[in-house]
Amino acid sequence: MDVNARHKREHRLSWLRPALLPGLVAVALLIAGGVYLDRQSSVLNHERARAQVQAEMSLIRAKLEGNLSGNIQLVRGLVSVMATDPYMNEARFSALVSNLFEERTQLRSVAAAPDLVVTMTHPLAGNEKVIGLDYRLNDAQREAALRARDTGKLVLAGPVLLVQGGRGFVGRFPVYTDSPAGRIFWGVISAVVDADRLYADSGLTDDNLGILVSIRGRDGTGGHGAPFFGPDLSYADPLTSEVVLPSGTWEIAAIPKGGWATAAGNNWLMRALMVIAGALILLPIGITGRLLGERQQHFGELQTREYELERLSRRLGLALDVSKVGVWEVDLESGLETWDDNTNELLGWPADNAPRYHQDWMDTVHPDDRQRVEEEFRRMLAATGRFEANYRVLLKDGTVRHVRSIGALYNEPGTPERIVGVNWDITADVTLNEDLRRATQLTEARNLELELARVRIEHNALHDSLTGLPNRRYLDDMLTRHADAGYGGSGSMALLHIDLDRFKQINDTMGHAAGDAMLVHASTVLRDNCSSEDFVARIGGDEFVVLTSASGGDLALGALAERIVAQMRRPVTYEGHECRFGVSIGIAADRVAPLDARRLLINADIALYRAKARGRNRFEFFSEALQAEVVKTKRVADEILNGLERDEFVAWFQPQFDARTLDVVGVEALARWQHPTEGIKAPDAFMPIAEELNVVATVDRLILEQSLAALARWDSMGLAVPRVSVNVSLRRLNDEELIDGLKQLDIAPGRLSFELVESIYLDEGDAVVGWNIDRIKELGIDVEIDDFGTGYASIVSLQKLRPTRLKIDRQLVSPIVVDPGQRQLLASIVDIGKSMNIEVVAEGVETMEHAAILRDLGCDILQGYAFSRPLSAADLEALLRSQAWRKAS
Repeated sequence: MDVNARHKREHRLSWLRPALLPGLVAVALLIAGGVYLDRQSSVLNHERARAQVQAEMSLIRAKLEGNLSGNIQLVRGLVSVMATDPYMNEARFSALVSNLFEERTQLRSVAAAPDLVVTMTHPLAGNEKVIGLDYRLNDAQREAALRARDTGKLVLAGPVLLVQGGRGFVGRFPVYTDSPAGRIFWGVISAVVDADRLYADSGLTDDNLGILVSIRGRDGTGGHGAPFFGPDLSYADPLTSEVVLPSGTWEIAAIPKGGWATAAGNNWLMRALMVIAGALILLPIGITGRLLGERQQHFGELQTREYELERLSRRLGLALDVSKVGVWEVDLESGLETWDDNTNELLGWPADNAPRYHQDWMDTVHPDDRQRVEEEFRRMLAATGRFEANYRVLLKDGTVRHVRSIGALYNEPGTPERIVGVNWDITADVTLNEDLRRATQLTEARNLELELARVRIEHNALHDSLTGLPNRRYLDDMLTRHADAGYGGSGSMALLHIDLDRFKQINDTMGHAAGDAMLVHASTVLRDNCSSEDFVARIGGDEFVVLTSASGGDLALGALAERIVAQMRRPVTYEGHECRFGVSIGIAADRVAPLDARRLLINADIALYRAKARGRNRFEFFSEALQAEVVKTKRVADEILNGLERDEFVAWFQPQFDARTLDVVGVEALARWQHPTEGIKAPDAFMPIAEELNVVATVDRLILEQSLAALARWDSMGLAVPRVSVNVSLRRLNDEELIDGLKQLDIAPGRLSFELVESIYLDEGDAVVGWNIDRIKELGIDVEIDDFGTGYASIVSLQKLRPTRLKIDRQLVSPIVVDPGQRQLLASIVDIGKSMNIEVVAEGVETMEHAAILRDLGCDILQGYAFSRPLSAADLEALLRSQAWRKAS
């Protein structure tokens, strides 16, 4: 229009100077041509600059959207897992997040914040400061965290200054867990995208970038938000575009570096040339050709940019095809929809590039989801311009798929308003989530069962199942609870340790059911005689404890114990039988705070043992004398252990003689303790304590080894000792490695004899003892019964054991000189032995008169002080050389 106006003005003025008309026409044409060419050049340069800026800006925008979308999609899988496993520990969380970092992303860290407080983050190194961050107390991050909680959607905030240092964009994913009451807000998963790395990977910091870029819309607020990258370009007529975020948008603006004037170029040189060319009218064609060439060059560059854009579009299409993400587009003006091949395949339509319509999409949606999806589609687009929904698709063959759709309104100048979006198949995720939900429900049900079981187990763990009384564990808890202030706050505490007498006999003779009935009766007696404030517990098989206050003094405690003892003596009827048993009670009291509960238990136990030792069916108080006795026992026990280490236990020997010839037929090895300060001690001085220390088997082994060594020495000296008899304890016979140890000793048959007390072989239920006795016989070792006549041995027991010898106890031998009846009893024992081919040994032969009577009764072997006391190995050797017993006889 400007050119035409000039032509009109020139035509109106042409009549004023007709003489100059040819020159004016030439000048006018030259000026018009110059102006036209100048304007065209400016327009072309400007358009080229805008196209270049648009291309570079579009590439940056695509990279920003792609990088952010990729980071978000990586974290969504973690959100799904966290929703199904809200109690995930830090190790599992770090393992899952570390998988995300295997991809090339801009993720800096991922944190879990149950109830908006960060408790876990990965990686932890460099992010320690974020642990414990409460989003509700952080001014910079509160609004975004609360918006994620309140909307139930992803909120991308930033850039923000991070607590752990640096800048980043924080994507907060709200996490909800299913419960019987519905969906419950658990907290948020925060994914930190490193701002500097995002800028660099999106090309914003590339030194070769030819444009200046500004980005505004902090926290996804679009063009109305504050700028956070680059200078403010609002004054420089920038090109703008929207960066579509998972939540909200950014506005990106760009101009060429140096501004539009620099990009458009300086036309003054060309104008000068045109003036010169016009003045000389020499180079119009050359100038025109040059301008046309430049124009063609510009068009070539523009085509190159278009090719690059097409190449990027092909790469994007390839990525969409590989990921099976379908792309769709809706023209809101015509209602026409465009689906790519992936969308057609996903929705069960043929990939024929045929036009689709909104109804076509709705027909594929599952009937149960159509109304909901349609309402969400309309409502979301009207409210936010975005659409996001999960729904089911029902294919023609009956297959059901779960699909997720995301779309957003898209505007371009001069084109109708459109919606562009993507679809992808989430069937596997939904199936997995459903399985996890069912597993969660099953876990919750099992947890409820476990809680009920825990309550039952906890009760059973603190109470005795038979009597219902508290058990030892409950007692320990009560002692600890009342140790500071005393029982019931009285400042004192008393403990009665109660043990049933003759309970084992009832159990053995009438059965365990009778024993259980007696225990229940005993618990009833204790409850009836104790007050409701007293604590009664069963702490062992037939052991009970009463915990009470000692504020009433020893008289009150003694009266309580006396009532219990008296009532326990009364007979109890069980299945028509009268059962009688009693109790022994040890009493200990402490009246000095703080109370020593452990010492109280020990003192009561000591008093109980004293009550048993004094005849049972009684009670005893702990005293200082008892304490002294315990200390003495402890000292002796320590000396025994030290004596074993220093080889202080030695074998002494008492010879055994043939009753008729008085030849030595063997020796009995006896344990003696060669005490460093008190001299030689007999077994009754140390054996009971050794039994409590469980070292009797060790003493037996030492005596056996010394006896075999002495036997070998006597053989080498020519002293005739046919065999040695060694005592063996029940604990040693219970040793499963006993036989292997005996085999290594290489014992000649008939040279060694083991003496067993009657109680050992009467226990028919001990399989290990019976097996070991049989193996001992197979090794050629004789078995003797010691102290025969003092226990409960029966003829059947002797027939089963088949010992080589039995030794008549000295208690039966001693009275035979003056008691004819006792002689008759011994004669019966000898007859039993003879009838079973068992040698009879009489021990305790004090006089030659004893020896003569026993010989006449038929005893085979004699042993006692009439011939020799127990001797050391050296003294025995002297006796064997001198044959002194023959002179004495």
